[in-house]
Amino acid sequence: MRIGVVGMGWVGASVAISLLHEGLVRELWLADAKPGLAEGEAMDLAHAASLLHRVKVEARDVADMREADAIVVAAGRGGGPEDTRLSLLRGNAEIVRSIAAELDGFGGLLVMVSNPVDVLTRVMVDASGLPPARVLGTGTLLDTARLRERLGRRLDLDPRSIHAHVIGEHGDSEVALFSSARVGGVPLRSWPHWDRADEPALADDVRRAAYAIIARKGATNHAIGVVTARLLRWALRDERRVLTVSRVHESLAGVATSLPAVVGRGGATEVLQPEMDADERAAFERSCEVLEAAHRSLTSA
Repeated sequence: MRIGVVGMGWVGASVAISLLHEGLVRELWLADAKPGLAEGEAMDLAHAASLLHRVKVEARDVADMREADAIVVAAGRGGGPEDTRLSLLRGNAEIVRSIAAELDGFGGLLVMVSNPVDVLTRVMVDASGLPPARVLGTGTLLDTARLRERLGRRLDLDPRSIHAHVIGEHGDSEVALFSSARVGGVPLRSWPHWDRADEPALADDVRRAAYAIIARKGATNHAIGVVTARLLRWALRDERRVLTVSRVHESLAGVATSLPAVVGRGGATEVLQPEMDADERAAFERSCEVLEAAHRSLTSA
């Protein structure tokens, strides 16, 4: 299994080390606009790999990655304490287009991590010509993990026992689906002592999590590294997991956003429509409008 990672900042490096821990790759290829950075990370990770699995870690040009089974794009400017994800759009879109130009003939999965991930997923599809099913944004996978972790603490349960999803934008307009959340098959809203009045604050905790982390340490990297490595593991092993990845949706006039989808070796091939109450559906529609407006802004003067 050969996987390339483009962009060796905080996030790209965390993706790379998480991939080593997954034991998924035989060859790990790294690229960065600063070649020395990719070379240094390759050397460091090769030393780590000697204690984990037999993996060949190398710095490569982006064009060489056309032969990979999957490519992760983590290149671009990360957000600061005052940035929203959408405020990073214009500059990072140019970077994504330049990467797409190097990938003619690529036949694997392409995973977008750079923010704003939803709009950049759409930019990559447009620029690369790849089928939408094979260009996946990490989308609200991390937000979904954050929601389950928060609910796990609230209910004193393992988060893996909680089935709840965040959909829409990976950002300020995301939507936590409390109405369809389940715990062991029991609706969350039927759980003893659950108070629906607490839901807005819980959703805001999830929505603001990245800002809180960035204010303290300057970036979010470890959780998204694990999320990306797990996504690749499940996809490349063709496990057909239902995941809230972001992809371009023809049914939503080309908006790229997160909905639950069946993910396997061929990408996000089957998109599901989750249960939503009226408020959640309206919020999801507003989130799609936010993403459409952001994409339109790329062509405005």
